[in-house]
Amino acid sequence: MEQQCAWIAGGYAEAGAMGLYLVRHRVGRLHVECVVAPVCNVSAGVRRDALWYLVDEVAGDVVLIDSTNWREIVRFPSAGHAPCHLALDATGTMLVVANYGDGTTALFTLDDRGLPTGDPDCYRHTGNGPDPDRQAGPHAHWVGFAPDGTLYVADLGNDCVLGFSPNSGRLGTAKIVFTAPPGSGPRQIAFHPDRPILYLLSELASTLSVLDRGDGGRLVARQCVSTLPSPADNLGGAILVDGDRLYVTNRGHDSVATFAIETDGAVHLISHRASGGLSPRFLAIDGDHLLVAHERQGGVTLMERDGPVLARADIPGAAFLGAIG
Repeated sequence: MEQQCAWIAGGYAEAGAMGLYLVRHRVGRLHVECVVAPVCNVSAGVRRDALWYLVDEVAGDVVLIDSTNWREIVRFPSAGHAPCHLALDATGTMLVVANYGDGTTALFTLDDRGLPTGDPDCYRHTGNGPDPDRQAGPHAHWVGFAPDGTLYVADLGNDCVLGFSPNSGRLGTAKIVFTAPPGSGPRQIAFHPDRPILYLLSELASTLSVLDRGDGGRLVARQCVSTLPSPADNLGGAILVDGDRLYVTNRGHDSVATFAIETDGAVHLISHRASGGLSPRFLAIDGDHLLVAHERQGGVTLMERDGPVLARADIPGAAFLGAIG
């Protein structure tokens, strides 16, 4: 059977992106078909049925798009500055946004139509880190719900992971559940598919940490490994878990690092491969392949899971990929 998958790709306007692009993967090739919606500066998105919630980093908005016709339903402020990530809970009634610019985490309650209702509940992080250029203040970089409903927030600016127990439209009490090494810059988290284990990618240190959930919800570091084959001028990019494999991108080294996940949740390095572009920022699984979005140069590349680059789609400033069929 011919493999055919469709994706939306978001990019930055300053790099030349015109909006959300429709990209199709057909038998080892990528085809850019058209711009489906004039929404730029999209670095993250989540889907609820036919609805897409997308961040516009520059405008500071969340944009709601109907994928049946690609029309914008509504756009609303993210309740902070420079939103860079967002997540839906399992019920699809809570949307949480990470605002990188000022460290605000905002929870929006959604009605039956998927529209925000009432005022968001917000928590503005505090603190800083030792890097004066990147850690002068808090920078909420990633948000996500664990299978048990716990909300985690990775804060690059003050080297910590926060935990919340949201309920009835409220975030609840913020708890620091993990303190990362100073200057490491926590960026993104991925969950083990079966065990209470989290994998933390730290941007500034280019490290991958294996975190076990301990008493009271605290996270305990069991293992920390470099994402690089040797020291380099590099920033951690994206992290993705798929079965017994974990993938990380390196921005600067411009590679994809592949790790095997062992039965106890620990990891060991398998390989590093060139990603085919500059500053690989986003990763996605497409059947037996990886898709890599490059923020600076190279567009979107199609790679074999454990092999080389096979194809490329010219998407300027590519920063996000979302599967649509």
